[in-house]
Amino acid sequence: MDSTLLLALAAAAPGAAPAWTQLLMFVPLLLIFYFLIIRPQQRQMKAHKAKIEAVKRGDQVITGGGLIGKVTKVDDAYLEIDLGGAKVRAVKATISDVIQPGGAPAND
Repeated sequence: MDSTLLLALAAAAPGAAPAWTQLLMFVPLLLIFYFLIIRPQQRQMKAHKAKIEAVKRGDQVITGGGLIGKVTKVDDAYLEIDLGGAKVRAVKATISDVIQPGGAPAND
């Protein structure tokens, strides 16, 4: 059994790099991945959540379906939105953006 182990060790390429050095190459790659992709996405999600939590009566919002309306009532989990005469209830989590009232005029 000892001779098998010695033959296996002798068959290894001389001067080959240890396995931990190959694993060490992934550390900078993981750091780059974290700082360029994961961290900015977390910041963006945190800012969006804060914006949605700060919605108040009178704000204009865009729903996930693309409808633009004015907030008339705010609950913990729901909003009541006036869509030009029709009032609908929407879940706060489906609000995609809060926009400034007025906006730019259409190109008529």
